[in-house]
Amino acid sequence: MVGACPDEEGGSPVRERDRSLAEGILYTDQYQLTMAQLYYRMGLSRTRAQFEHFFRRCPDYGDHQAGYCVNAGLEWALDWMAEARFRPEDLSPLRGQRGRTGAPVFAEDFLDWLSREGTFEGLSIAAIPEGRVVHPNVPLTVVQGPLPMAQLLETALLNHLNYQTLIATKAARIHASGRGRLLLEFGLRRAQERGGSAGVRAALIGGADFSSAVGISHVLGLAPKGTHAHSMVQVFMAVGEGELGAFRAYAEVYPDDCLLLVDTINTLESGVPNAIRVFEELRRKGHAPVGIRLDSGDLAHLAVRSAKMLDEAGFPDTTIVLSNNLDELVLWQILAQIEEEAPRYGVDAERLLGRLAYGVGTRLITSRGQAALDGVYKLVAVERSGEWVPAIKISEAAEKTLNPGHKRVWRLYDRRGKATADVLGLDEEDLSRMAEISLHHPVDHGRHRVLSRDAVAERESLLEEVMRDGTLLRPHPTLEEIRDRRRRDLERLDPGVKRLVNPHVYHVSLTDGLWRRKQEMIEATINRV
Repeated sequence: MVGACPDEEGGSPVRERDRSLAEGILYTDQYQLTMAQLYYRMGLSRTRAQFEHFFRRCPDYGDHQAGYCVNAGLEWALDWMAEARFRPEDLSPLRGQRGRTGAPVFAEDFLDWLSREGTFEGLSIAAIPEGRVVHPNVPLTVVQGPLPMAQLLETALLNHLNYQTLIATKAARIHASGRGRLLLEFGLRRAQERGGSAGVRAALIGGADFSSAVGISHVLGLAPKGTHAHSMVQVFMAVGEGELGAFRAYAEVYPDDCLLLVDTINTLESGVPNAIRVFEELRRKGHAPVGIRLDSGDLAHLAVRSAKMLDEAGFPDTTIVLSNNLDELVLWQILAQIEEEAPRYGVDAERLLGRLAYGVGTRLITSRGQAALDGVYKLVAVERSGEWVPAIKISEAAEKTLNPGHKRVWRLYDRRGKATADVLGLDEEDLSRMAEISLHHPVDHGRHRVLSRDAVAERESLLEEVMRDGTLLRPHPTLEEIRDRRRRDLERLDPGVKRLVNPHVYHVSLTDGLWRRKQEMIEATINRV
């Protein structure tokens, strides 16, 4: 590590200790710790509380919008919780903090309590599994446990879940826009430092088939994928071998995995002809070339012209990878242009679309247009004298007023097998037993409907208990299992909700019981004030 120096004992570099301090239990905000000390001081350290994590709205990218999200990040959040605890090296900087008068911010008895009980071993978690399609204001993660540590979890949990859900959603939209063709994630160089690994994982959950990122790909059990850089061609040009020499060198080293980047000089006059020449040489040696990559210019036009040249040379099955600032809207436009332009050159548009693949980088890993998910973590219940008491937060913006207390989350499917609504109900309300289901808009008093038994073909409970008193109840699912959930949910999502622009608003509703509780608590709270 450049610039790092060993510690006084000659062990790990100081910066490794710094990273451990920054990314361990202190990976939180100051107010979480000050609140934890207040709860401890007021005798509330063993009081149990329930918090819910949800997001308020789907990403809006400006000129296009998401009608759904793909849940991601839970596994990494749970793994972080399993390792996070207050060690002497974490308590030392807290002990040194001083307030405005110079008095310690954190008292010794509180720090001693943190050293003994400052873990997440007392928490229980129910969650909607990773890979599921999720919607605004629906609890994705429900945390129960001692108030100080349940509160302290907020920052890290939101950090892990919000970002991965944001990127998984973007990847799902790009995958759909590309009509399910091979999608390669190329974004690590443009990612936000170590957040890149989380972003790659989320992209692979959401729709990317492979990534160019080597380390995280191997961690997730996938082979990394990539081609070569323009710099390779530049090197051979500089030493007098030219673009053809570069292509021949690459083909010699990778004869069965030869995919050539053809736009360093001139795509149609140099790159594709030289690639075809090398492909012919490979074929004579018994090897089948993979294809070409287009990384600049009018990608739709170049794809059509390149396909015609490859077809005429006898390489109709080679892949054409498109890259360079792609996202769901750009891909949508490219494919529409190909369908219009291909017949002019005698190219079968449907066949060409079937041989395309996409390399998507910056706009995926950074979720261009929507840099953050509006995910929050809110208190909804507190235990008092052995009973759970619902808690509510009222906002002048009605949509921010919480749905209080213990809840269950249900997904209703219509007779087509499509998801028609997510429903929040009281813990004791079992929608699977109801003949009719009365649904209320979460905010609008005038919007109410009743679904008959015949209108609802299936009723699914979404939250699953994943942790009880700090112990995981089952092994983490594999990446492929998570992807399968995403595929199944998207197949059952109405096409209007999946539209790239101005999607249909998916219904999230409250049961009669939860609606009445919410209104009663709002009225009682206002009257007390």
